Amino acid sequence: ADNLSEALKKLKITSTDSTADSLEGCLDCLLQALAQNNMETSEKIQKSGVLQVFASLLTPQSSCTAKIANIIAEVARNEFMRNPCVDAGLIPPLVQLLNCKDQEVLLQTGRALGNICYDSHEGRNAVDHAGGAHIVVDHLRSLCSKTDPASEKLLTVFCGMLMNYSNENDTLQSQLINMGVIPTLVKLLGIHCQNAALTEMCLVAFGNLAELESSKEQFAYTNIAEELVKLFKKQIEHDKKEMIFEVLAPLAENDVIKLQLVEAGLVECLLEIVQKTVDSDKEDDIAELKTASDLMVLLLLGDESMQKLFEGGKGSVFQRVLSWIPSNSHQLQLAGALAIANFARNDGNCIHMVDNGIVQKLMDLLDRHVEDGNVTVQHAALSALRNLAIPVVNKAKMLSAGVAEAVLKFLRSEMPPVQFKLLGTLRMLIDAQAEAAEQLGKNVKLVERLVEWCEAKDHAGVMGESNRLLSALIRHSKSKDVIRTIVQSGGIKHLVTMATSEHVIMQNEALVALALIAALELVTAEKDLENAQLVQILHRLLSDDRSAPEIKYNSMVLICALIGSEPLLKEVQSMAFLEVISKLRSHENKTVAQQASLTEQRLAVES
Repeated sequence: ADNLSEALKKLKITSTDSTADSLEGCLDCLLQALAQNNMETSEKIQKSGVLQVFASLLTPQSSCTAKIANIIAEVARNEFMRNPCVDAGLIPPLVQLLNCKDQEVLLQTGRALGNICYDSHEGRNAVDHAGGAHIVVDHLRSLCSKTDPASEKLLTVFCGMLMNYSNENDTLQSQLINMGVIPTLVKLLGIHCQNAALTEMCLVAFGNLAELESSKEQFAYTNIAEELVKLFKKQIEHDKKEMIFEVLAPLAENDVIKLQLVEAGLVECLLEIVQKTVDSDKEDDIAELKTASDLMVLLLLGDESMQKLFEGGKGSVFQRVLSWIPSNSHQLQLAGALAIANFARNDGNCIHMVDNGIVQKLMDLLDRHVEDGNVTVQHAALSALRNLAIPVVNKAKMLSAGVAEAVLKFLRSEMPPVQFKLLGTLRMLIDAQAEAAEQLGKNVKLVERLVEWCEAKDHAGVMGESNRLLSALIRHSKSKDVIRTIVQSGGIKHLVTMATSEHVIMQNEALVALALIAALELVTAEKDLENAQLVQILHRLLSDDRSAPEIKYNSMVLICALIGSEPLLKEVQSMAFLEVISKLRSHENKTVAQQASLTEQRLAVES
């Protein structure tokens, strides 16, 4: 301790006119003290005011420069020392030193700047201001192909410095991307794949940058997919694989890179991991299984990569994924169902899968999760069934396979994501299937639950889907029994509210359903329609210039149906509809104009 105090004093006194030898001794003493107790020594260095002295000593000509940079690197390992280093004016002279040729000076300077930037907003700003990143990127480019140990060490330090510089800072990450650092880092990874420390730094730097959209476009022009898959195949340790996964996941969000990863053979690696880890209960294996199967699902989100792996339903990847569904691992069941939902994104695939028995597999899976089941698995299996039900030819096949009954078992679910998919699946199934729509529409339990969910204000998706299904039951069944069930369950007011939705498609579905109600069961629904103020709403829709042509058309059709009811006719007469409708006779849309003429005649007769 005495030696340290002595050295600090000496440094302050002799800094102006000292000989290199006397300085060397003091600096060695500081480095020794830092090695023994970094924190305590750093505090003493800060209190002594020596940091300001260092700023004047950091010159390319001095033989002590590397040692001073080393001391700064060591003290900046402590969080409380980073701002003092910035305040002491150390950043500009350190950045200047990046231009020198001496490898040891470059190494220690890179360390010092990297440590000062670590988790320090002020440090990063100062380095940015002094233009440090630019010089480091240039160094990376010029050193990139050198494989001697000293160059590799320097490359590792510079990568680390850039990583600390840009970590969790979008602006600085964008700056590095614009400087073109990505192709350089990818090249580095390829050339130095044998160097574990450097590889690791590259991976962390990729992980930093890959979150930004602009980076993905640049990555897509490199051979990153090939390099990462090559590296991945060589890894044995869980931690290393995990690091590569952390880069792959954000990159795989880009469709071009998805396809490159598939072509580079990533899928085979992932399937192998799944096979190795599926029966293990080791924590690392469970984590790896999850990451591998999640990544697999992500690759299937790209249309091209998905079709490549589907191979007309004959692909070995598709077959393997199918085998996940009956597995005992929840994670694999989930990934299998999500993968099927992703394969089911075009009609051809859906038809092929339904014809090849996929529906039964998904229903069996749902069955295993009815009682206190896994919500994510329920959600995924319902998503897959919903997608499979989109092509017209699949609907009847799926209905006769009992899909509606399987789905209805989840009516009791209190989980909005499950409710949302359940509703969407039923709505897809009954599209243009009159018999199924009638059967479901007479199911009092279902209709009552729908009416309840129509009020789920906290879950807009569930609320919207419930309304749409209510309307669909009427539109596709055209059944008086269904209408009566919906009236008795209190569903009319929700259909009227739906007519005011901000989505034209929903408004339209509501108006068509209400027109059917008025045509088939006006007396039964009369009171509810009156209480829901349907006539006022129609007046508003017809008066509003922003209403779409089909909304105006269907509103007039509905008015014509409503005037068969005395109380509703009275309301229509009291609201000056004729005035609004006569204006619509000159509407630019021919169908609207024709309907306006018809409606005007009907109203004139009634008045």
